Amino acid sequence: MNKIVVHYSDGKIHKGFTRDFVPTRSVFHLISTKDQTKQIPVNIAKLKAVFFVKDFRGDPHHMSTPGFDSSLRVYGKKVKVTFKDGEVFYGISQGYHPEKKGFFMIPGDPECNIIRAYVVNEFVESTVLL
Repeated sequence: MNKIVVHYSDGKIHKGFTRDFVPTRSVFHLISTKDQTKQIPVNIAKLKAVFFVKDFRGDPHHMSTPGFDSSLRVYGKKVKVTFKDGEVFYGISQGYHPEKKGFFMIPGDPECNIIRAYVVNEFVESTVLL
């Protein structure tokens, strides 16, 4: 199962696990960290992003620097995403296309808690290919 942190476009955040996230589907299920006995349906159209994480706590002392770590060896396009809420996320994407529902990114900072993110285009203010 994947550990995920789901960020909704209205600012809500839910942490949990998923087994059935497929970006071409409109809904997947979240097994909450609070109650692992029930599955919560998540509508992708209501999201800002889905962050696949190493752990749920993260490192509160880690400060990601804008841009890209020079040791990062990943193939794809370097992308700077600015979300409609003002958050900026740097990463690498192999499948960015503005007409699609969303796209995956690998963070530009390999030391951050995020393994990869699925960004929902509807909640993106701007995307700059670097």
